[in-house]
Amino acid sequence: MNAPNVPHPSALVAKTKKTFIGLPAPLGYVAGVGRGATGFTTRSDIGPARQATDVSDERHAAPAKRRKKDDEEDETDLNESNYDEFTGYGGSLFNKDPYDKDDEEADAIYDAVDERMDEKRKEYREKKLKEELERYRAERPKIQQQFSDLKRDLVQVSKDDWDNLPEVGDARNRKQRNPRAEKFTPLPDSVLGRSLGGETVHSIDASSGLASMLPGTASTAPGMVTPSGDLDLRKIGQARNTLMNVKLNQVSDSVSGQTVVDPKGYLTDLQSMIPNFSSDINDIKKARLLMKSVRETNPQHPPAWIASARLEEVTGKLQNARNLIMKGCEACPNAEDVWLEAARLQPPETAKGVVAQAVRQLPNSVRLWLKAADLELELKGKRRVFRKALELQPNSVRLWKAAVELEEREDARILLSRAVECCPTAVELWLALARLETYENARKVLNKARENVPTDRQIWLCAAKLEEANDNAAMVSRIVERALSSLSANGVEINREFWLKDAVQCERSGSVLTCQAVITAVIGYGVDEEDRKSQWMEDAELCAAQGAVECARAIYAHALAAYPSKKSIWLAAAYFEKSHGTRESLESLLQQAVSHCPRAEVLWLMGAKSKWLANDVPAARSILSMAFQANPNSEEIWLAAVKLESENNEYERARKLLSKARSSAPTPRVLMKSAKLEWALDQLPAALRLLEDGVKAFPDFAKLWMMRGQILESLGRDSEAKEVYGQGVKQCPLAVPLWRLLARLEERTGLQIRARSVLEKARLRNPQTPELWLEAIRVESRAGLGDIAAGLMARALQECPSSGILWAEAIFLADRTRRKTTSVDALKKCEHDAHVLLAVSKLFWAERKLQKTRDWFNRTLKMEPDLGDAWAYFLKFEQQHGTEEQQQQVVQRCVAAEPRHGPEWCRVSKDIHNWRLKTEQILRLTAKQLAVPV
Repeated sequence: MNAPNVPHPSALVAKTKKTFIGLPAPLGYVAGVGRGATGFTTRSDIGPARQATDVSDERHAAPAKRRKKDDEEDETDLNESNYDEFTGYGGSLFNKDPYDKDDEEADAIYDAVDERMDEKRKEYREKKLKEELERYRAERPKIQQQFSDLKRDLVQVSKDDWDNLPEVGDARNRKQRNPRAEKFTPLPDSVLGRSLGGETVHSIDASSGLASMLPGTASTAPGMVTPSGDLDLRKIGQARNTLMNVKLNQVSDSVSGQTVVDPKGYLTDLQSMIPNFSSDINDIKKARLLMKSVRETNPQHPPAWIASARLEEVTGKLQNARNLIMKGCEACPNAEDVWLEAARLQPPETAKGVVAQAVRQLPNSVRLWLKAADLELELKGKRRVFRKALELQPNSVRLWKAAVELEEREDARILLSRAVECCPTAVELWLALARLETYENARKVLNKARENVPTDRQIWLCAAKLEEANDNAAMVSRIVERALSSLSANGVEINREFWLKDAVQCERSGSVLTCQAVITAVIGYGVDEEDRKSQWMEDAELCAAQGAVECARAIYAHALAAYPSKKSIWLAAAYFEKSHGTRESLESLLQQAVSHCPRAEVLWLMGAKSKWLANDVPAARSILSMAFQANPNSEEIWLAAVKLESENNEYERARKLLSKARSSAPTPRVLMKSAKLEWALDQLPAALRLLEDGVKAFPDFAKLWMMRGQILESLGRDSEAKEVYGQGVKQCPLAVPLWRLLARLEERTGLQIRARSVLEKARLRNPQTPELWLEAIRVESRAGLGDIAAGLMARALQECPSSGILWAEAIFLADRTRRKTTSVDALKKCEHDAHVLLAVSKLFWAERKLQKTRDWFNRTLKMEPDLGDAWAYFLKFEQQHGTEEQQQQVVQRCVAAEPRHGPEWCRVSKDIHNWRLKTEQILRLTAKQLAVPV
């Protein structure tokens, strides 16, 4: 029995979805209105029933839209292949339904179940994947793995075998190795000329594409025919020849007809004539149009004409610029700037006529007269122009000054006499006239100047300089005092800053007495009583920094006169004289200082040292004896006397002085100096007895323990030295050098583990001490354990991030490729640390950047002149790369600075065998022991 013809379900479904399904209705749409239905109003039309400010009820919240994945299609797939008789079409049945909280909770539960099920198989799946990957690698190994055994065998290849390897040849054939150069044949101008004239060239292959580019040839290719206009290459060549003839005529001699063209430099000159203007041509056209609009809108606006002319100038059209600016002169005859621009653009011969026309139109323009004089080539013509100008403008100071500069001394004096009559308020003219007059006449001139300009201080200063120049020193201070009173009476404010600058200028011009008089008169103006001392010290330091030595000396003298018992002022003045004065001036100042401040030990010691450096030992002894009377039992004076005697080989007198000092002033330093003297004289038993007594009397003085241990080390008694150091660190746990000596002794005796332990204990007792970290790092570096040293360095920089010595060590501890980066980090952390600057200098030295190395060494020494290592490295550098003069300059600067610190410097200077060496000898010995940085 035949089944009824039931249509397949797929036939009931439209093959394509309508375009409007799923889209919102258009605005104002009413369903059924086309067939006569009546519209009605719903809640969606009039809005929600709740107010906007009401609290929302989550139970009745609007259903959220269902989430869609990125790869999910917007429309349902209704293809027959997606249909199943049992389940229907594939996809979610509720894809367009609202996605509420229940759906979200259900999805979360299913996701958790899936994750749990996935975890059960995860370990097995990963194990299986790993086994498959290993099996695949075993079957198909990498190229790198195949040659790994051969790479390891390369270790056995010697240097000779490497050198004997044959060079790689070129396996290509001869044609590939030596390709023929591509040849180009230029197209003749005749062919292009015929084509431009409208003739058809049949000899060119039409399929090559060249025919479509030539006007007059047939081409059906769209976009390939370009209109050529009236381009004529023959005319271009003729114009080029004409331009060349014009240029040659311009540079030819019009008298003899001989050419003056430089055949070698002519092309270069032509290149320099090309304007350096790289703007778009459209921008130039727009600028021209804009300038034209401005000129036509306001023809009497001078800047428009000037801007238009300069636009043409920069685009290379100089003649157009000249024509435009001349039109501007006609349109704006009273505009000074337009005339000056026209004179600038015109050639010199024409410019004279333009300026002549300009001064007839504007006879009172000073700038035009100056331009006219500038265009004159002969001195006589310039003078004639200025005299004509001064007839019309006798009150112009600029014209008078320019005219005076052209005259000789006598004619200039006559001109200035007339100038001050016409310009009585011009101070510069009065001062210039006074300089040209004799002494008597100059005084009269300056008196007249003061009458005409009673408010200018420069006239008074010039009068004071005049008196000083004529050996009338008594009048200098009187004139300055009268200047201050007169200016104050005329309502002029006395500004001490301006007067101090004038004093500096007076010193630079050689008027020392005037400078001192100004300083004495104005130094106290506007300064409160309690601020005088600090302000005066700042002024003196500022003057010294500017090189005004006499000004600074005058300020110090005034301050000492006001505060004669201030030790700090005497010290500042003494240091100033030591740096900028002579030995006689320093000793004279120190004599006055000790008479006013007899209790100031440092002043006595400076005086004694000055005499000793001058090889006047008796005078130094007498100064120290007077210092003993003023300061009995002074430790500093005792030690200075001992040093004086020991330096002059008077060892018995030094011993007696130290014995008296120990009995009258038993201090740790006196005991230390006593032991050091015996040690230096190789009296080690006596030195040990003194040190033993010293550590009993002063157990907390670390230097006594250090000296005792060092003497025992020199005698080879290492076990006793360790015991002394151990007792010392117990008594002085904060003495970092004592810990370092103990660690070095342990390392030297081969007990590196104990050295580490000592330094670790020292760091626990003294946290955040960069010296201990540095010593630990160097212990590991000397043992060849670079990795451990790098780890210690990282920990040290974490604990002491701003330590210069650690960063300096880190720069050279790093690899060569990382040194620059490390140095940049170091400079960021310690920009003003001398050790970091020294390390950067050595880094540049290692890279052979000599000038940079020299600059950074100078920068280091300017930052810290007391660092002896920097001086030693600088001398080593100059010995290797500098001249003899540069080496001597470094030595002189070092002797003047007298450095005292630095690890390498102290290793040499504190060696007991070098106790008699001078600064220069220590410098050369230290530089000799240094290694060149690599």
